[in-house]
This record gives sequence, C-alpha cells and structure tokens, in this order.
Amino acid sequence: MSEKIIEIQFDKILKQIQVAKQNAYQQANTILVELYWNIGQYISEQVSASNWGKGVVRQLADFIKTNEPEIKGFSDKNIWRMKQFYETYENNEKLATLWRVLSWSHNRQIMSLKTSDEREFYLLLCNEKRYSVRELERLINTGTFERTMLANKKLSKTIKELPQKTEGVFKDSYIFEFLNLQSPHQEKDLQQALINSLKNFILELGVGFCFVGQEYRLQVGNDDFFIDLLFFHRQLQCLVAFEIKTEKFKPAHLGQLEFYLEALDRDIKHKYENPSIGILLCREKNDEVVKYSLSRSLSPTVISEYETKLIPKELLRNKLNEFYDLISNNDE
Repeated sequence: MSEKIIEIQFDKILKQIQVAKQNAYQQANTILVELYWNIGQYISEQVSASNWGKGVVRQLADFIKTNEPEIKGFSDKNIWRMKQFYETYENNEKLATLWRVLSWSHNRQIMSLKTSDEREFYLLLCNEKRYSVRELERLINTGTFERTMLANKKLSKTIKELPQKTEGVFKDSYIFEFLNLQSPHQEKDLQQALINSLKNFILELGVGFCFVGQEYRLQVGNDDFFIDLLFFHRQLQCLVAFEIKTEKFKPAHLGQLEFYLEALDRDIKHKYENPSIGILLCREKNDEVVKYSLSRSLSPTVISEYETKLIPKELLRNKLNEFYDLISNNDE
C-alpha cells in the first residue's frame, strides 16, 4: 500500500477526531450557558421573592469557591450577570435557540446592548457566520447595526423591487479603520489597501460576500472597461460591483456604474443568477442629492460613504433615531 493511500486513510480518521472534538466543545458550551441561565433564573426569583441582595450573592460566591475551589466563573459579579442574562431573554422565546449556541463571552457582549432588535441582529450574525468574540466586539463598536438599519431605510425603489431580499445586506457607511490610510489618498491607494486587508474588508462588508476580482475587465465592442472590485453575494445570488470615489458623491458618478451593471447582466451573469447590484463608495455624500439621483435610476445601486476612522457609536445611534423620527413625522 502506497504512502499516499495510507495518508488519505489516516486523514479520514483525523477528521473524525476533529469533528468529535468540535461537537464535544459545542455541547460543553451549550451545557455551561444553560447552567448560567438556570442559575440566573433562580437568582432572579430569589431577589424578587426573598429580598436577596448583593450581600447574599457575595456569600453565595464565597460558598461556591469554598466548596468547589477548582471551578471558576462564579464570582458575585458574574452571578449578577447570570441574573441579567436570564432577565434579558426570559420573555423572548424567539431568541432562545440563538443564545444557546453561543459562548458565554459572546452572550456577555450581546446582552449588554440596549434594544431587543440590536441583540437579535448580532445573535443572528454570530450564529450564521460564527464570528469570534473579537470580531463581534468590532462589529458592535463600529455600529454595524445602526449603519445597516440606516441603509435599509434608504434603499431605492429599484433595489426593493429586486427578486432577492436585500434588507440587512448593505450599510449606509463602511468603516475601514484597519487600513491606516493617510489622508488625502488616491482611489488606487484605497482599492489596493482593501485588497491587502481582504479578510477585514469582507468582515466589514458582512455575511455572504465572496471576492471575484480587482480591476475586473469588461469588454464591450472593442473597448475595455474595468470594475474597481467585483464580488458575488451567496445569499442574494448576484454579482456586486464596487466603484470607489475618494471625493463627495456627484450624480455624474452613477452613469459609469450603471453601465458596468448593464454589461455584467448582459455578458457575465449566468441565467440562474439575479440582476447585478452596484455599490458606489464615496468619501462623503449628501442624502438629499443621493435621493434625487436614485429616484429615476433603473439600476439597482447603493450609495454609501466610507470612513477610515471609527465613528462614535452614539453618533450613529442618534443619526438612526433622527431618521426614524423623520419617517414618523412624514407618516403623520
């Protein structure tokens, strides 16, 4: 028997071990999180019925430490977090299947968020993409929820009428703080920096984006044209073309991207794929100008800003609340 065949056979056994190891880890994590839930429920009930307070919980933490000194994670602060954990989700069965499969570290990050919608957003993201705690922390700190909700509210009629569901896919602004780009910079510099940090770039774009090419060549007649960055989105089942502008959005920018989308749909996309979508990344934009520009556009296009530094999360939250208020006043 050749060494190659033996190696293949050995590899099959190794993969079984790795799968079993991962399943065991997942099972242990689920048991631990459910334990914290049950303890949180008990503490919550005792606080309500028996006037348990910080002193009693501190005694409980000392009791556990004395009787089970090898067990970690049961300080009085962590026990209070278990109570918070239970009270956060006790009336929301919809989210129960989501928090159970995440680690305690993930849950600690998410349960501290202000609204149920925000918690559900990050629970779904982490369940779908298996983001690490560090990646989740970045998503929260960069206001991914707020930026996504703002984009949902500003989607053009053409985007909304596509056969695929586009809500929750795009962002009103994209944050590239990981690039360390100097300002001012050229379009080519930004484009190359994004490719050099492709993993972080895709994390910022969100679930489903798969990189196709840089300076993607389109041939129309005898002329060549080049799309800055081309992606394919698995859930939307369509090509997504990115055009980068290191200046403020101008209506004239739309024409070039619309041409690219037409060429992609005629010559590149497969019959079973959905219509291509364009994203115009600008250094700055005026929402009213964008609204006017897209109102008569027949091409499914998203106009987004990009930032090379973190935007304060509170600023994004205020912007989202202002937008909700504006929509509410218009409805009235």
